[in-house]
Amino acid sequence: MIQEAKLSSQELMDLEDKYGAHNYHPLPVVLARGEGVYMWDVEGKKYFDFLSAYSAVNQGHCHPRITKALKDQADVLTLTSRAFYNDQLGKYEQFVTSYFGYDKVLPVNTGVEAVEVAIKLCRKWAYQKKGVPESKAKILFASGNFHGRTIAVISASTDPVATRDYGPYLPGYNIIPYNDIDALKEALNDPHVAGFIVEPIQGEAGVNTPDDNYLPQVKEHCNEKNVLFIADEVQTGIARTGRLLATCGNCNCEKSCDNQYESKADILILGKALSGGVFPVSAILADDDIMLCIKPGEHGSTFGGNPLACAVAIEALKVVEDEGLAENAMKLGKIFRDRMQVLVDKSPLLTLVRGKGLLNAVMINDTEDSDTAWRICLALRDNGLLAKPTHGNIIRFAPPLVMTEEELHQCCDIIEKTILAFEV
Repeated sequence: MIQEAKLSSQELMDLEDKYGAHNYHPLPVVLARGEGVYMWDVEGKKYFDFLSAYSAVNQGHCHPRITKALKDQADVLTLTSRAFYNDQLGKYEQFVTSYFGYDKVLPVNTGVEAVEVAIKLCRKWAYQKKGVPESKAKILFASGNFHGRTIAVISASTDPVATRDYGPYLPGYNIIPYNDIDALKEALNDPHVAGFIVEPIQGEAGVNTPDDNYLPQVKEHCNEKNVLFIADEVQTGIARTGRLLATCGNCNCEKSCDNQYESKADILILGKALSGGVFPVSAILADDDIMLCIKPGEHGSTFGGNPLACAVAIEALKVVEDEGLAENAMKLGKIFRDRMQVLVDKSPLLTLVRGKGLLNAVMINDTEDSDTAWRICLALRDNGLLAKPTHGNIIRFAPPLVMTEEELHQCCDIIEKTILAFEV
């Protein structure tokens, strides 16, 4: 048997450049294996993962319980489509609705697909339940948002990189400032407003974290005006911020949070870590009064609710609870920000650190169009830690939640060493 020649990192990057669309600008490292908080490149160099596939691998790379669930189900049944029932979907639906405290779940695949469904569901509800005149419904979005890259979603974006040359855009959206309750209250006076969709923490915007009372006030004012509060927790959900959900309050996660936020969303959007990064799984959760506005044939997904996804998601959520990942994120997040604050005080390169749980960022003392953050991430890579800049001068730090305190301190040592040695 002829063994296939092993390609180098450069050869593999060249293949992507030649045959793949140029819609990403990856950090130049080619990864071949992952386990827990570590990844290895094709040459065998080991790294700490401090991005977690944008919070998709909260449970760590290749968690044995989750991969076993995938393999076991793959041997039996992978897909039926929703033309038929399957023996995994009902069990998953019962599990996930109980886990998060909602009546119903609509299962789909990707995060942006879930956002699209939430937009459709909000409009349906507006016409059927709120009494908004046909085609007059409006949905509010926060400035600086990132909900994905479909046309319906970028129509609400304020990022020119996301919107340039893709118009015309979808109508019926109003954009208001993030973390601004007065602006929300004013916008809610329009009787045609059906919903407000917002990220509890804006991850892609650089871990932009609102005031502690922002989400509870959002919920309160939306309730007063009969407007749906829609939380996009694709990135912040599943224990990342130190609680099961960043909007925790009325969900059944008392063991995983301090119930600081009494702000249960009317529509909850989940993805990424819902499968531990093992399989594309996302979900929209709502109570009957909202979810049952959609009737058979009005929305569907061939792969949504497939047996593989259901088996994987159940096990991924069990791991979060069994291993206390929310509590670990809360504890380690405080340690990380304390260490980074010391570094901010030492280094003229850094201006601030912010975040919650293990979703954090540091801001570089530079402009958005500078390449300083990119070059720092290259230096971090050389020192064995993988992170990625966002918005030019911000570096996001989001390791898997299975990280230990000892490992976290090792990572902080790497970051400190890299920053203090960096030459502008």
